[in-house]
Amino acid sequence: MTKYLISPTALAALPGEQRVIIDCRFSLIDVEAGRNSYQQSHIAGAHYLHLDEDLSGTKAAHGGRHPLPDTQQLQHRLQQLGLNNNQLVVIYDDQRMAFAARPWWLLRYLGHEQVKVLEGGYSAWQQAGLPCDNMLPISTQGDFMASPKPEWVVSREQVLNRAADTVLIDSREAARYQGLEEPIDPVAGHIEGAVNFPWQSVTDEQGCFVNEQVQPRWQQLLSSKELMVYCGSGVTACVNLLSLAEAGREDAKLYAGSWSDWCSYL
Repeated sequence: MTKYLISPTALAALPGEQRVIIDCRFSLIDVEAGRNSYQQSHIAGAHYLHLDEDLSGTKAAHGGRHPLPDTQQLQHRLQQLGLNNNQLVVIYDDQRMAFAARPWWLLRYLGHEQVKVLEGGYSAWQQAGLPCDNMLPISTQGDFMASPKPEWVVSREQVLNRAADTVLIDSREAARYQGLEEPIDPVAGHIEGAVNFPWQSVTDEQGCFVNEQVQPRWQQLLSSKELMVYCGSGVTACVNLLSLAEAGREDAKLYAGSWSDWCSYL
């Protein structure tokens, strides 16, 4: 039994008025690819949120490639989707939760605990033969009100001045962590003292949690007093935060600016 995951059949069984479905498919290489895929076909009734336009803030010299969005703007956008405080939000992508985990974290950061990620993403939904269409859903204004939890986020200064017993988790693939390659940011490497837990190993190739590995994966860290998690820009780090939450550590914090913020000072 998982707290923050839902299967396609379980989602399909939920009455429409009880849930809001959000499609978050995206590509860092082609930022319109996800929206184009949504317009061609999506889970019936699903809305689309764009990583750059809806789920990230304005870029600056520092702060990272995907800074957190403005709270009031995101609250307004979620209200436009018809989200009410008592509704379940189900989020999906088709990239092993790489982009779905970000809004999962953001919604909980804003105080909305009723949120789950669809295991297997859109492909699993299609393979189950469940309803898809290309229609834009019609929504009435929702009443969702945000109650942010700023203590869930750490700044560069907090990472730099972290306690000696704090564990800093780098979520990028091993080659980027080791500084062997850096396809996105101008500087390669990792924050000194960070340990590497690549986000891709949270799921299998079908985008489903490797459930029997959740506890063993984090076992050595579960007793740590404080956990901080980062990636390249604060997006895929949320996959590790989701996995940690499933393992019982819902208090792990996000360095939202991540390596793209850190290396902007180097």
